[in-house]
Amino acid sequence: QAQLEESGGGLVQAGDSLTLSCVASGRTNSDYTMAWFRQAPGKEREFVAAGPWRGSRTFYADSVKGRFTITRDNAKNTGYLQMNGLKPDDTAVYYCALGRPILSSVTTIRGYSSWGQGTQVTVSY
Repeated sequence: QAQLEESGGGLVQAGDSLTLSCVASGRTNSDYTMAWFRQAPGKEREFVAAGPWRGSRTFYADSVKGRFTITRDNAKNTGYLQMNGLKPDDTAVYYCALGRPILSSVTTIRGYSSWGQGTQVTVSY
């Protein structure tokens, strides 16, 4: 399995932007798909974004589509989640994940075998 470390979280105001980073080490290569999930207090962990899957395709939750962008720098083994237009509802712990999901599991927790420890994102009104 790979080891993942997220960074970039923090406290921001509604409308602000943040970029999360996820550095992967260990057993990983460009064939693996990176994803971001989040978990708000009292709620289940939910899918946010994933990609590139099979080299090009990206996936987004409806709640973040148009505001968040997932990218990856394979040379640095690093993935990014650019978050624009943040809302208080985006407040959560954000987790980076890595795996080789099939299409039906790209947006699910079971599609990923390696997980980071999470980084807190708090959006105030």
